[in-house]
Amino acid sequence: MAEYFSVHPQNPQPRLLAKAAELIRGGGIVVFPTDSCYALGCHLGDKDALERIRTIRGVDERHHFTLMCRDLSEIAHYARVDNAQYRLLKNTTPGSYTFILEGTKELPRRVLHPKRKTIGLRVPDNVIAQALLAELGEPLLTSTLLLPGEDLPLNDGEEIRERLDAQVDLVVDGGGCGVEPTTVIDLTGGRPELIRAGRGDPSPFGLERP
Repeated sequence: MAEYFSVHPQNPQPRLLAKAAELIRGGGIVVFPTDSCYALGCHLGDKDALERIRTIRGVDERHHFTLMCRDLSEIAHYARVDNAQYRLLKNTTPGSYTFILEGTKELPRRVLHPKRKTIGLRVPDNVIAQALLAELGEPLLTSTLLLPGEDLPLNDGEEIRERLDAQVDLVVDGGGCGVEPTTVIDLTGGRPELIRAGRGDPSPFGLERP
């Protein structure tokens, strides 16, 4: 049975975030709000938790997970970022974007795309997500809370607890945060490529919505 924390969206309670971070370090799966929609999160190094999230999402090893980071310096630790990419990231983080980049050796191979060796990375513009990352002291491996066969992510804490009670370990309810996922930009080629149009405006990358 999942624990349930009702967290203030602008002043999240430190004791609850400390418990959430402890649970993550212990191998738990947490649902929490972001600047786009609710996400599933687990410890980067926990293989079992990763597989549990794959089962919840109904995805295979080719699915791009997202490493959620506190800031740009953390992204640069886990991904190869050249000067041009860095400038783009600096101008658009934090924000509702996920960037596809080539991973570094700091990442377990199981979280990288099996052929491309890439991973999604992002810096959220959300008080609760940032506070949780600060309390944890390291990035979170995440995936949008979009269940198999559904068109939109779940956005109500009570409904999330009711539907995923036996599959996750904690629901951090910060109120409704939206149902539009991040805009996904692939930065591994010569120029940015729009993979998914979402909440983030693609125009800073010289791209237009389809």
